[in-house]
Amino acid sequence: MDISYAGQKVLIIGAGISGFAAAKVLKKLGAEVVLSDAKAEADIKYDFTELREAGIELVFGPQADSLLDGVDIVLASPAVPVRVPIIQTALQRGLRLMSEIELAYILARPPFCAVTGTNGKTTTVTLLGLLLEAQFDRVGVGGNIGVPLVDEALRVGAGGAVAAEISSYQLEATSLFHPHVAAILNVTPDHIVRHGSMEVYQATKEKIFAQQTAADAVVLNYDDERTRGMAERARRNTRVCFFSRRTELAEGATLVGDRLTLRWEGQEYPLCTVDELGIKGGHNVENALAAAAVAFLAGVEPERMIPVLKSFKGVEHRIEYVRTIDDVPYYNDSKATNTDSAIKALETFPDHIILIAGGDDKLTDLTDFMTLVKARVDELILLGDAAERFAKAALDMGIAAEHIYKVGYDMGAAVAKAHELASKPQVVLLSPACASFDMYDGFEERGRDFKRLVQAL
Repeated sequence: MDISYAGQKVLIIGAGISGFAAAKVLKKLGAEVVLSDAKAEADIKYDFTELREAGIELVFGPQADSLLDGVDIVLASPAVPVRVPIIQTALQRGLRLMSEIELAYILARPPFCAVTGTNGKTTTVTLLGLLLEAQFDRVGVGGNIGVPLVDEALRVGAGGAVAAEISSYQLEATSLFHPHVAAILNVTPDHIVRHGSMEVYQATKEKIFAQQTAADAVVLNYDDERTRGMAERARRNTRVCFFSRRTELAEGATLVGDRLTLRWEGQEYPLCTVDELGIKGGHNVENALAAAAVAFLAGVEPERMIPVLKSFKGVEHRIEYVRTIDDVPYYNDSKATNTDSAIKALETFPDHIILIAGGDDKLTDLTDFMTLVKARVDELILLGDAAERFAKAALDMGIAAEHIYKVGYDMGAAVAKAHELASKPQVVLLSPACASFDMYDGFEERGRDFKRLVQAL
């Protein structure tokens, strides 16, 4: 670790996981570090003892502009929008703004691989990490997946590789972020409340390749119109590799018949068939093609990928099988925090679904989602803030009122109702199409609560 921030004062805005990690690393690198959060300390469920003992100054409550006095760098946590007054003032003063993922990139050694997209990030990055492990002795997996990226970048060091899951929230405050291989899986309506418009959301996603050079590469979904069009903005700077499960590509990651195949610079590398792939569903074929493309461009030999692609069975909370009760299987898809992700889950099962949906409403259009609900769902169980709007949309779509149940803010009631209604050949699916923050601290807590309740039946 030969990078120093000695003599620089860094103000970190937001006392979350990434803010904690960045504060500790920057202190070790010689910076004077101040960590500020607009909440009162009593309202934050973290223990700040370690930071205090490290000599990091902590400021809680209203964030006055005087916090910026003498500051060289402002580091924004992902939960903090750049529109908040103190960050806007920092930009007006000409201070450098960065995020924890940018700090991680600065500290990392190549290859540094970063994946973003509205849906599929966690599955793709988890698989990518395993593919990289087939080639590299040390691999770090972090970012939006729940592990601070700076910690992984430092742990891996030279000679290893990093696989990073990157959200639009993390990209918002970046200016120098520069992954050696980047990927954008898809862009569909999400986080519009945070970003203000679909156009701003997409532009934020595109920051993942904005600083790349001709020595780098970006992997884009050919089947997604928005991501396909990004090639025109990336091509000036970097190599573009498309992936597609719908069109057989002359170059890129593609299906040749039913076999996942890499085609690059005149060479063809057959991988496994769709049936041999360990993760199931059309969306997972896309995730596997993307992960294979990124790994290949990072230096993984194709033949080393094949056993990994066959053995990987997916991640927790993404169409995760829980148990079967009275011949009815139960699935946890708590990771489906938007309608597009929930649609992919509904498409995995042909019909006879008992769907538990709802939560912290993102106010996205429900037309496509409810169209598929009408076609494939037998009973719709709704909970959380979104229940009323979802119920109205279901009725407007022509779904009969007697097949719609509202259970308030009670996952236990939702699971009990599903169990009461379910019989063979139905499946019970938690796929909320909403965030979880009206009832839980995150989709992980929601999914584990669902699984606990199912196991207790």
